[in-house]
Amino acid sequence: MIEHLSLTNFRNYARLELSLPQKQPVVLHGDNAQGKTSLLEALYYLATFKSPYTASDRQLIHWRTEGDPLPYARLAAEVQGRSLSRVEVTLMLERTPDNTQRFRKVIKLNGVEKRMMDMVGLVNVVLFLPQDLTLVEGAPSERRRFINDTLAQVSREYFEALDQYERLLPQRNALLRRLAEGRGSRDELEYWDDKLAGYGSVLIARRQRFLRDLEGRAQQAHLELTGRRETLTLHYQPGFLPTAEGDGQMSFPLAGLDLHRELSAEQIRPQFAARLKAEQDESVEKGVTLSGPHRDELRLCINERDTGLYGSRGQARTAVLALKLAELSWMRAQTGEYPILMLDEVVAELDAHRRAFLLERIDGVTQTLMTTTELEIFTKTFLQRAAVWHVDDGKIHTGAG
Repeated sequence: MIEHLSLTNFRNYARLELSLPQKQPVVLHGDNAQGKTSLLEALYYLATFKSPYTASDRQLIHWRTEGDPLPYARLAAEVQGRSLSRVEVTLMLERTPDNTQRFRKVIKLNGVEKRMMDMVGLVNVVLFLPQDLTLVEGAPSERRRFINDTLAQVSREYFEALDQYERLLPQRNALLRRLAEGRGSRDELEYWDDKLAGYGSVLIARRQRFLRDLEGRAQQAHLELTGRRETLTLHYQPGFLPTAEGDGQMSFPLAGLDLHRELSAEQIRPQFAARLKAEQDESVEKGVTLSGPHRDELRLCINERDTGLYGSRGQARTAVLALKLAELSWMRAQTGEYPILMLDEVVAELDAHRRAFLLERIDGVTQTLMTTTELEIFTKTFLQRAAVWHVDDGKIHTGAG
């Protein structure tokens, strides 16, 4: 839980000091482009050290600082866990000797500089956006991002394996292209294959375990949402399919890895290494690594029919809502505490039934913040229990006025 949030030059907040209720839901209302989403973005950034809305951290620095000698943004929070901790992130544009700008990110815990992986688990969040329908309808990369963002928040092992895998993969691909041009030796691939198989096997094993746990929680929520008429299942289709026997011959009723058969990273690693070696000729010809978790896919099915291909818009919304509620529950099971839940304009996107279901499930359970341009979508009873804050031009006014 975050007790107090401080922002300096972050997005459209020149300066903000804000104490947050622990379990009373917070409704942030106001016109568009006033700072509602930026507040959620700040909390998300303190948990993951990246933005859900932009790939460029430079964009987070308030535009009014552009002419300053040292443009910077600072986010800080008092975090209540087993003890009270202060998390601080400073984003700055430094001037180099050749008069160009260099971006730096400095992370501190209780005043001591830390690496991102040292902060795993300190702040956990679940963010629900209208565009999360891409978890059903979007590209495989959207579903991989969902898996990565969730697991990396609670598992340092996963965070490190993902970081290393994403660094190694482009380097191996660059070597493959050099080999295709007749430069270098295939013996060089041995080092990269060993490293890639080591980190990749951790990703596959943890994803399988995560999705198995998530599926049961999502199924229960989905059954309640649909009056037990529809069953949600998750089908994990790894970019490399390991088997319990290690011979690659096992088949399953549906394409994908059986989530109820758990394989360890140690079991997966030699199989993955063997696959990389077996595909060397084709990989060199194409200049890319053909197998691995970077090609994983996850399909959401309702009554065994792929929702992304055959589901209605309403079914897609229900599946995503069930998935997000499952993510919330799963994080609590992993950490012993509920994560912060943030709903960015989501409530208005839901029909009355799904809206009531969601608000009933989260009310008073965890620290919750939601944005809206229309207070009318909430019941009077809910608004009386909530902290209703008005957001206007980078300023937050508590109360409904």
